[in-house]
Amino acid sequence: MLKKTMMAGAVAAALASGLAQAQAPAAPAEPASPHTLTGNVGFYSQYIFRGLTQTDRKPALQGGFDYSHSSGFYAGTWGSNISWLRDGGGYNSGGSLEWDFYGGYKWGFAPDWTLDLGALYYWYPGGATPISGCSYGVLACPKADTLELYAGLSWKWLSVKYSHSIDDKTFGLPRSRGSYYIDFSLNLPLGDLAKQMTGWTVMAHYGIQRYEGRIGGMGISNDSLASYEDWKIGLSYALPKDFTIGAFYTDTSSANSRFYGSRTDVPAGPYPRNIAKGTGTVYIQKTF
Repeated sequence: MLKKTMMAGAVAAALASGLAQAQAPAAPAEPASPHTLTGNVGFYSQYIFRGLTQTDRKPALQGGFDYSHSSGFYAGTWGSNISWLRDGGGYNSGGSLEWDFYGGYKWGFAPDWTLDLGALYYWYPGGATPISGCSYGVLACPKADTLELYAGLSWKWLSVKYSHSIDDKTFGLPRSRGSYYIDFSLNLPLGDLAKQMTGWTVMAHYGIQRYEGRIGGMGISNDSLASYEDWKIGLSYALPKDFTIGAFYTDTSSANSRFYGSRTDVPAGPYPRNIAKGTGTVYIQKTF
């Protein structure tokens, strides 16, 4: 009898302990980290920047890393192979890499509205061709390194961004401080319109590049030589494992062939082929 009583007591104690554990509140979850670090890598059939091919329509390998804080601060770096500096005679050594560094703040100040303020430095390692060796129309005889300040405003899938150069050699063009670029963009997820289109995104863009200043000794305005407009239209699709594939077409208007054209253009330019001509690009990218 005593043995049965002891066993019953043990069973009751075990059940009570289990019930107490079941009723005890769960341990609080770890707070989410305010820090986020992401990366990306992509293979493109060519590198297009503001409507201009940077690789003479040859493939480009690109990638970068981005850090962001819950306060809105962010910073990152990104790089790509290029050829335009050597193709146009602006660099006599190096000139095969663009390496960007950027940082800023983003504020969500109303539903679906974001303000973005920051700075971006374009670094082009290599040696620039001496000024005495430059011919009229060559894009980059000074070093092409450029610092821009920017302000962007976005609402859902629409955005506008203003970039202002504070360098006196914007992308290698002398006496060009104050040059600017305005970017109007649309990135519309088609899944927002129809569920069967989930994963597809339409992209469209229109840009205005304006150069300030004059070429020393020639009295020619940088605006008449180098300013132009560009546009893009394309489509992308999100694949599993954070891969994205896409294709887009770009073109320019008012691009002076003496500055962006090929050596066979009339008037002749400095490049093997016109870098402002309309062209298509395909790519695959992964984020991680």
